[in-house]
Amino acid sequence: MKKIIAVIGDGKIEKEGLKYELAFETGKALVECGYRVQSGGLGGVMEAVFAGAHAAKNYREGDTIAIIPSFDTTTANAYADIVIPTGLDVMRNTIVANADAVIAIGGGAGTLSEMAMAWSLFRLIIAYDNVDGWSAELAGRRLDVRERYADSDDKIFAVSSVQECMAFLNEKIDLYTRRHYGIKYRGNA
Repeated sequence: MKKIIAVIGDGKIEKEGLKYELAFETGKALVECGYRVQSGGLGGVMEAVFAGAHAAKNYREGDTIAIIPSFDTTTANAYADIVIPTGLDVMRNTIVANADAVIAIGGGAGTLSEMAMAWSLFRLIIAYDNVDGWSAELAGRRLDVRERYADSDDKIFAVSSVQECMAFLNEKIDLYTRRHYGIKYRGNA
Protein backbone atom coordinates (compact mmCIF):
# COMPACT_ATOMS: atom_id res chain seq x y z
CA MET A 1 0.00 0.00 0.00
CA LYS A 2 1.27 3.47 -0.88
CA LYS A 3 2.10 5.74 2.04
CA ILE A 4 0.26 9.05 2.19
CA ILE A 5 2.17 12.30 2.61
CA ALA A 6 0.30 15.45 3.60
CA VAL A 7 1.60 18.69 2.12
CA ILE A 8 0.40 21.80 3.92
CA GLY A 9 0.94 25.53 3.46
CA ASP A 10 -0.47 28.83 2.29
CA GLY A 11 -3.96 28.85 0.77
CA LYS A 12 -2.95 31.67 -1.58
CA ILE A 13 0.41 31.88 -3.37
CA GLU A 14 1.83 33.45 -6.51
CA LYS A 15 2.00 31.02 -9.41
CA GLU A 16 5.45 32.33 -10.35
CA GLY A 17 6.79 32.26 -6.78
CA LEU A 18 9.10 29.96 -4.84
CA LYS A 19 6.26 28.44 -2.79
CA TYR A 20 4.45 27.38 -5.96
CA GLU A 21 7.64 25.91 -7.42
CA LEU A 22 8.45 24.00 -4.22
CA ALA A 23 4.89 22.69 -3.87
CA PHE A 24 4.65 21.64 -7.54
CA GLU A 25 8.04 19.92 -7.56
CA THR A 26 7.38 18.28 -4.17
CA GLY A 27 4.08 16.84 -5.40
CA LYS A 28 5.75 15.55 -8.56
CA ALA A 29 8.64 14.00 -6.61
CA LEU A 30 6.31 12.37 -4.08
CA VAL A 31 4.34 10.53 -6.74
CA GLU A 32 7.52 9.61 -8.62
CA CYS A 33 8.80 8.03 -5.37
CA GLY A 34 5.59 5.99 -4.99
CA TYR A 35 3.68 8.08 -2.43
CA ARG A 36 0.14 9.46 -2.49
CA VAL A 37 -0.33 13.17 -1.74
CA GLN A 38 -2.90 14.54 0.70
CA SER A 39 -3.85 18.14 1.40
CA GLY A 40 -6.75 20.35 2.39
CA GLY A 41 -7.70 20.26 -1.28
CA LEU A 42 -8.25 23.96 -1.91
CA GLY A 43 -5.94 26.56 -3.55
CA GLY A 44 -2.38 27.77 -3.09
CA VAL A 45 0.13 25.16 -1.94
CA MET A 46 -2.67 22.56 -1.92
CA GLU A 47 -3.43 23.06 -5.60
CA ALA A 48 0.22 23.39 -6.64
CA VAL A 49 1.22 20.14 -4.94
CA PHE A 50 -1.64 18.27 -6.63
CA ALA A 51 -0.75 19.80 -10.02
CA GLY A 52 2.80 18.55 -9.52
CA ALA A 53 1.52 15.10 -8.57
CA HIS A 54 -0.47 14.98 -11.80
CA ALA A 55 2.69 15.91 -13.76
CA ALA A 56 4.63 12.90 -12.40
CA LYS A 57 5.50 10.31 -15.02
CA ASN A 58 3.95 7.48 -13.00
CA TYR A 59 0.89 9.40 -11.76
CA ARG A 60 -2.26 7.29 -11.41
CA GLU A 61 -5.77 8.45 -10.59
CA GLY A 62 -6.16 8.28 -6.82
CA ASP A 63 -2.72 9.71 -6.07
CA THR A 64 -4.18 13.01 -4.76
CA ILE A 65 -6.50 13.11 -1.75
CA ALA A 66 -8.36 16.30 -0.80
CA ILE A 67 -9.70 16.60 2.75
CA ILE A 68 -11.95 19.61 2.22
CA PRO A 69 -13.48 21.71 5.01
CA SER A 70 -17.05 21.79 3.65
CA PHE A 71 -19.59 19.31 2.34
CA ASP A 72 -19.43 20.97 -1.09
CA THR A 73 -17.17 18.77 -3.24
CA THR A 74 -17.07 21.46 -5.94
CA THR A 75 -14.75 23.54 -3.72
CA ALA A 76 -11.88 21.07 -4.23
CA ASN A 77 -9.22 22.10 -6.72
CA ALA A 78 -9.21 20.61 -10.23
CA TYR A 79 -6.33 18.22 -9.45
CA ALA A 80 -8.06 16.44 -6.54
CA ASP A 81 -8.68 12.79 -7.42
CA ILE A 82 -10.33 11.67 -4.20
CA VAL A 83 -12.41 14.33 -2.45
CA ILE A 84 -13.43 13.77 1.15
CA PRO A 85 -16.01 16.40 2.18
CA THR A 86 -15.78 16.67 5.97
CA GLY A 87 -18.10 19.54 6.87
CA LEU A 88 -15.66 20.17 9.74
CA ASP A 89 -14.32 23.55 8.58
CA VAL A 90 -10.87 24.18 10.15
CA MET A 91 -11.27 21.17 12.43
CA ARG A 92 -10.52 19.02 9.38
CA ASN A 93 -6.86 20.05 9.81
CA THR A 94 -6.37 17.12 12.18
CA ILE A 95 -7.46 14.71 9.45
CA VAL A 96 -5.08 16.34 6.96
CA ALA A 97 -2.21 16.02 9.47
CA ASN A 98 -3.00 12.36 10.13
CA ALA A 99 -0.91 11.09 7.20
CA ASP A 100 2.25 8.99 7.25
CA ALA A 101 4.32 12.21 7.15
CA VAL A 102 3.70 15.95 6.80
CA ILE A 103 5.61 18.46 4.67
CA ALA A 104 5.06 22.17 5.35
CA ILE A 105 5.66 24.96 2.82
CA GLY A 106 5.17 28.40 4.37
CA GLY A 107 1.73 28.75 5.87
CA GLY A 108 -0.34 30.75 8.30
CA ALA A 109 -2.52 29.81 11.26
CA GLY A 110 -4.09 26.80 9.51
CA THR A 111 -0.66 25.38 8.73
CA LEU A 112 0.43 26.03 12.30
CA SER A 113 -2.55 24.04 13.60
CA GLU A 114 -1.76 21.18 11.21
CA MET A 115 1.88 21.12 12.31
CA ALA A 116 0.81 21.06 15.98
CA MET A 117 -1.61 18.21 15.31
CA ALA A 118 1.01 16.27 13.33
CA TRP A 119 3.39 16.67 16.27
CA SER A 120 0.73 15.40 18.71
CA LEU A 121 -0.03 12.48 16.38
CA PHE A 122 3.68 11.45 16.34
CA ARG A 123 4.11 12.16 12.63
CA LEU A 124 7.32 12.87 10.78
CA ILE A 125 7.27 16.60 9.97
CA ILE A 126 9.51 18.19 7.35
CA ALA A 127 9.45 21.97 6.85
CA TYR A 128 10.92 24.16 4.14
CA ASP A 129 13.03 26.82 5.85
CA ASN A 130 13.60 29.04 2.79
CA VAL A 131 10.10 30.54 2.48
CA ASP A 132 8.20 32.81 4.84
CA GLY A 133 5.54 31.42 7.15
CA TRP A 134 5.30 28.80 9.88
CA SER A 135 7.40 26.21 8.06
CA ALA A 136 10.46 28.48 8.34
CA GLU A 137 9.59 29.56 11.89
CA LEU A 138 9.42 25.97 13.18
CA ALA A 139 11.99 24.23 10.95
CA GLY A 140 14.72 22.64 13.05
CA ARG A 141 12.76 22.95 16.31
CA ARG A 142 10.77 20.76 18.66
CA LEU A 143 7.23 21.91 19.40
CA ASP A 144 7.40 20.90 23.06
CA VAL A 145 9.43 18.84 25.52
CA ARG A 146 7.63 15.52 25.15
CA GLU A 147 9.72 12.57 24.03
CA ARG A 148 7.89 11.28 20.97
CA TYR A 149 10.59 8.82 19.93
CA ALA A 150 13.26 7.57 22.33
CA ASP A 151 16.90 7.75 21.27
CA SER A 152 16.28 10.04 18.32
CA ASP A 153 16.90 13.62 17.29
CA ASP A 154 13.16 14.14 16.92
CA LYS A 155 12.14 17.60 15.73
CA ILE A 156 10.56 19.35 12.78
CA PHE A 157 13.23 18.69 10.19
CA ALA A 158 14.42 21.65 8.09
CA VAL A 159 14.97 21.38 4.32
CA SER A 160 15.67 23.91 1.58
CA SER A 161 15.19 21.91 -1.61
CA VAL A 162 12.92 19.23 -3.03
CA GLN A 163 15.89 16.86 -3.34
CA GLU A 164 16.77 17.36 0.32
CA CYS A 165 13.11 16.92 1.31
CA MET A 166 12.75 13.66 -0.57
CA ALA A 167 16.05 12.26 0.72
CA PHE A 168 15.01 13.10 4.27
CA LEU A 169 11.51 11.65 3.82
CA ASN A 170 12.79 8.41 2.34
CA GLU A 171 15.41 8.07 5.09
CA LYS A 172 13.12 8.83 8.06
CA ILE A 173 9.59 7.71 7.16
CA ASP A 174 9.96 4.12 8.35
CA LEU A 175 11.24 5.36 11.73
CA TYR A 176 8.03 7.32 12.39
CA THR A 177 5.49 4.55 12.90
CA ARG A 178 4.03 5.38 16.31
CA ARG A 179 0.29 6.06 16.34
CA HIS A 180 -1.85 8.15 18.66
CA TYR A 181 -4.32 6.05 20.64
CA GLY A 182 -5.96 8.77 22.67
CA ILE A 183 -5.06 11.02 25.56
CA LYS A 184 -4.47 9.30 28.87
CA TYR A 185 -4.78 11.50 31.93
CA ARG A 186 -2.19 10.61 34.54
CA GLY A 187 -3.04 13.22 37.17
CA ASN A 188 -0.32 15.32 38.73
CA ALA A 189 2.23 12.50 38.86
